[in-house]
Amino acid sequence: MPRNQKPRRSLAAAMEPPEPYPDLPFPTAEQCRSVRDDLLAFQGFPKEFERYRRPAKIAAKPPLSSDESVMDGLVSILLSQNTTETNSRRAFASLKSAFPTWEEVLNAETRSVEKAIRCGGLATTKAARIKNIMRGLMERRGEICLEYLRGLSVAEVKTELSQFKGIGPKTVACVLMFHLQQEDFPVDTHVFRITKAIGWVPMKADREKAYLHLNKRIPNDLKFDLNCLLVSHGKICHRCANKGGDQPTTGSNASCPLTTYVVM
Repeated sequence: MPRNQKPRRSLAAAMEPPEPYPDLPFPTAEQCRSVRDDLLAFQGFPKEFERYRRPAKIAAKPPLSSDESVMDGLVSILLSQNTTETNSRRAFASLKSAFPTWEEVLNAETRSVEKAIRCGGLATTKAARIKNIMRGLMERRGEICLEYLRGLSVAEVKTELSQFKGIGPKTVACVLMFHLQQEDFPVDTHVFRITKAIGWVPMKADREKAYLHLNKRIPNDLKFDLNCLLVSHGKICHRCANKGGDQPTTGSNASCPLTTYVVM
């Protein structure tokens, strides 16, 4: 290498955003493991995420069930936005029943797609986004398929999916974690609220900066379990739903294991 010439960074490193809170030392690996273990002991691993869970210490990434494609996963995530899990599942089942193939969805009238997913809410917006993704894939790749993402790096997947309107960082992170078995840490409402309450991200942080910070700090081998546990806990714990407040709680919520972590 010529003198005074700096080594070139890899493309992935060059695309990687900087750490937004480099002086915040939390969470530590020990804290992440402690919260993971406490939540596991308290509530067990959430059944809703069990099918995506990978055995610990196994390098190979086992395929998901043969009837679930990356496209299935992406559409499921889009349908889950701003609605309940029950409604989003019903909407996905209704969509697949009305249009067994994604080519049929693309060729259908938008009104028909809206009708199929209306039970999931925001049908007009979601139908338009789904058809836009499929139209874009057909134009660029000649088929409605996202299986090619399995061979890309995390940075490349983010670049690919971010081209589509309506697909933001959380949706991309969910596709990475659940459907591509990559080490990523989505930040939904529950994760955002709880990690602020326990001091892992500053109270002034927005969700994008929280995502960047947490993905830098949380060890890869803990990301999947910890994320699923925080999401599930945020749904069932009234104390955490009150942002770590001291409002009276009953039953199992009265002994929330995260109480000792809350920053007052």
